[in-house]
Amino acid sequence: MNFPRKLKFWFIVLVCRIFGAPAIDLVLEAIEVYGVRKYLDVWDRYKNEPLGSAVRGVLRDEFKHEDEVVTRLKARIINPDRVRNIFLGINDGMVEILGAVSGFFASLGQTRLVLLAGLTTAVAGAISMGAGAYVALSSEYEVRKTQGAKLKFLGEAGESGNRDESVFKSGVLVGISYFIGASFPLIPVLFGARTPLPSILSGGSMILLVSITIAFLSGMDIKKRTMTNLVLIALAVGITYIIGIMVRALLGIQL
Repeated sequence: MNFPRKLKFWFIVLVCRIFGAPAIDLVLEAIEVYGVRKYLDVWDRYKNEPLGSAVRGVLRDEFKHEDEVVTRLKARIINPDRVRNIFLGINDGMVEILGAVSGFFASLGQTRLVLLAGLTTAVAGAISMGAGAYVALSSEYEVRKTQGAKLKFLGEAGESGNRDESVFKSGVLVGISYFIGASFPLIPVLFGARTPLPSILSGGSMILLVSITIAFLSGMDIKKRTMTNLVLIALAVGITYIIGIMVRALLGIQL
């Protein structure tokens, strides 16, 4: 086992020991997601080969058996909508507020003003994200509900429009996740940081950790997700810092 794999294994063990049974359930479900991906890769490779029908039968039995076991034991913890909402909120919060803090330092300069502006932006952003998610999901729910009613009237089977998570709960989850993500770039400012560098290190480190965790739980490519967020961080910080300098020069702000 190479060092990166050992490090990941030690981290998983540590998380499971700290958080107990819920963490173990999450890890086991994440491993199952990776297993499903491997199965589907095998199917893509052999579906047009002579072994295609045999592979289909094996995978169908395997998937059916896994679903039956999970259904008997408990409801799944890893819900695609929940993973999406948490990741959307935390990721947007950290990237947007990290960029905002960078721009505020360039334009305002003073720590207390940066903290005030950053905190105000974080609260407004959390409310906006939560409300946006609520409106979007409400619209989606109503469309599904209407389509389901039409199909029911016609005597056809269709989606009932029910969701695993309520629309309101999803909106609240996105808003809270956003504010949690936004808090990491603001913590160094709260403790007196005079430049955006501490916020970049704090927010950047956390966004990498969140990216790795969410990618592991949802079966995404960890390297791809991590590199994507690194590029987003670099763009957010660089562009907003340049804008802040330009605003300060154009308006003649002297603090």
